[in-house]
Amino acid sequence: MSPVLLFILGVVFVAIGIAVSIALHEVGHLLPAKLFKVRVTKYMIGFGPTLWSRKKGETEYGFKAIPLGGFVSMIGMYPPNKEDGTVRTSSTGMFQSLASDARSLAHEEVGPADANRVFYKLPVWKKIIIMLGGPAMNMLIGLALTAVLLMGFGIATQTTTIADVSKCQVKAGETVDPNSADCKLTPAATAGLLPNDVITSFDGKAVTSWDQLTGWIRASADKQVSITVERDGVPVTTTVTPVLSARPVVGDDGRQAKSADGTLQYQDVGFLGIGAQTALVPQPASTVLPMAGENIKQIAGVVLNLPARVAGVAQAAFSEEPRDPNGPISVVGVGRVAGEVAAMEQVPMQSRVATLVGLLAGLNFALAVFNLIPLLPLDGGHVAGALYEGARRRIAKLFGRPDPGAFDIAKLLPVTYVVAVLLMGMGALLIYADIVKPVNLFG
Repeated sequence: MSPVLLFILGVVFVAIGIAVSIALHEVGHLLPAKLFKVRVTKYMIGFGPTLWSRKKGETEYGFKAIPLGGFVSMIGMYPPNKEDGTVRTSSTGMFQSLASDARSLAHEEVGPADANRVFYKLPVWKKIIIMLGGPAMNMLIGLALTAVLLMGFGIATQTTTIADVSKCQVKAGETVDPNSADCKLTPAATAGLLPNDVITSFDGKAVTSWDQLTGWIRASADKQVSITVERDGVPVTTTVTPVLSARPVVGDDGRQAKSADGTLQYQDVGFLGIGAQTALVPQPASTVLPMAGENIKQIAGVVLNLPARVAGVAQAAFSEEPRDPNGPISVVGVGRVAGEVAAMEQVPMQSRVATLVGLLAGLNFALAVFNLIPLLPLDGGHVAGALYEGARRRIAKLFGRPDPGAFDIAKLLPVTYVVAVLLMGMGALLIYADIVKPVNLFG
């Protein structure tokens, strides 16, 4: 299959995955709303003109032209334009008019039979469940995909099979011609070890993992030990003498450690001159939640520092500075990454599919975390409004005051529009940056 076709298939795979994730996000709002008897008039995927719709019961289901999200319309999202039983007149102020218009639209489909089926009359806890339903759905999708990734495909793990054997002993930062007199053979080359040999024992001890073997090699400098490998199904035993060599100090994050002044750290340990093959190794169910938690933690860190991260993207997009590979990207960037992963013919297909599944899992966690930001029009903004309403009612009850009623979240519409404009601007900037200076994840 050609790289171009593989690239397209990768983009399509992730695009469908995002569309399904958005659709299920809205289902997360739809199901509890119907459970609590709120009348839901519309369930739509996308925005703009309607491409197709069908009405089932009291709800219209459909697709719109701009596939950049979705929405569920519930009647009575805002309290009506009434005060003391009379219709409140609209102010000439722009912000007051926005709130008034929103309340009018929210009630235009409310009939006499719907008096107790409006959203604003729900108890606070029901409002919170409905609004958290979307992010919760994305969390569940991300968790399910993480389980598929870890338990179904597995994670890339170094095995005890030799991938390559270095011919020459080389100091850090140096290169030696393998055919020159300066090439001093590594212990592995001297012992005749070969790629695809499976190491079964070292110094008389059974080898069960690459990390275990590496620790033994590092501790055996200048010591002659026996090593047994399985070659073409036949056990072969020989002796090796690991040499003392300066090797990089690697931190818990897998990166080479640095000293206080920023220089790379090395330590003198035993060195053999072999590299390990990697393979996807399925993981137990106990690894799913920790992996998902670490993913969510990283995404939350990006979201908490979003203004600075976006500023960094803007600076990179309009200068010669490189993009931060851990920074935010748009759907265009996600599609590009997916296409590049799918087109990596040097990587086994199973590993490519696993990477795409992991990408979708991360996207769902990102959708959930981002929607929890306590600003309208995001779900977290509605949750914050419901919590404020609950606190206001509790304080009123505590001091013996009349119930203040439902909080009129329509009053926050000016903030909503400002946030919406900022989000659209951020989206446009990220799309532009992903076109002119895409993130390079693969070197």
